[in-house]
Amino acid sequence: MSRPSAFTHTAGPARVLFGRGSLGRVGEEVERLGVRRALVLTTPPQADDGARLAQSLGNLRAGQFAGATMHTPVEVTLEALEVLRRTGADGVVSLGGGSTTGLGKAIAARTGVPQVVVPTTYAGSEVTAVLGETENGVKTTRSGPEILPETVIYDPVLSDTLPVPLSVTSGLNAMAHALEGLYARDGSPIYSVLATEGLKSFRDALPRLLEDGSDQDARDAALYGAWLCGTVLGGVGMSVHHKLCHTLGGRLDLPHAETHSIMLPHTIAYVAGAARTELAPAAQVFGDPIGGALHDFTTSVGAPLRLADLGVTELELDGVADLAVTAPYWSPRPLDRDGIRELLQNAWDGNRPVEAGA
Repeated sequence: MSRPSAFTHTAGPARVLFGRGSLGRVGEEVERLGVRRALVLTTPPQADDGARLAQSLGNLRAGQFAGATMHTPVEVTLEALEVLRRTGADGVVSLGGGSTTGLGKAIAARTGVPQVVVPTTYAGSEVTAVLGETENGVKTTRSGPEILPETVIYDPVLSDTLPVPLSVTSGLNAMAHALEGLYARDGSPIYSVLATEGLKSFRDALPRLLEDGSDQDARDAALYGAWLCGTVLGGVGMSVHHKLCHTLGGRLDLPHAETHSIMLPHTIAYVAGAARTELAPAAQVFGDPIGGALHDFTTSVGAPLRLADLGVTELELDGVADLAVTAPYWSPRPLDRDGIRELLQNAWDGNRPVEAGA
């Protein structure tokens, strides 16, 4: 038996409730946190669902803000803060995907109010202490204990009607958390186990959802995978994949999940030569070389493959590459401008990635 290397493991204190029907426990969790009046947050398309959830809170209801949007623009956060103040709310309930979760985190970071998050996609950000915000076309991230939601309620029923294309891209977004966690410089054996289990869950669930979006066992497995992958991201630092996706999203206002799903094979191929040992568990799940294997998997589940299909022009790639290397995240293979520009070109064209030196 091999002896593990020295490591440090840090885990977040969030409380997680998982299971079908657990949406009915939102009021119980709001009360447990000592919140007297909770503001329900959603995106505009989920306003009706938010209104029903707010109604179910009874006397704990402060009101609703249905203006959450992608990349957590600061101006939207300021609007929500005004509603929080006007309604006298002392807590928030975030119902939705990463956009709504991000808004709840942004509010909590500025006010300290407790958060209950009810995810409806596989974003995974609900179990991280990371907040990404956009202002003047630039997306920046920060972390801190005040950002981490206190309670997360996973009810797979809420994902049963998630459109299959969004299920696929959201799942690939979650997989990115696990893959970066495998080679993170502050990773640990525990996070590697969680990452591998999360990747297996999505490997098995996404093809089944593509075949039958009403498959409840696959829905449960995907949401379970989202929790595992998100938990990994909550405990480790982000790397080149998230750096490029944040740069693309903030600069060009691209759809979050689709951007992650397109970029994932290319960013993992970029670092694979420098992190082969760390990425070995992923290669066992999907195949080797891992970058090409991920491209094959994303193709098989019908995910978008080209940045060009998101409206990105080839002329914009130079500016993205320049911005990405100005304040790079740590990476096992350092970010060099030419390498990143080549990576972006391949993602724009939708080419199957080839690892450096392969």
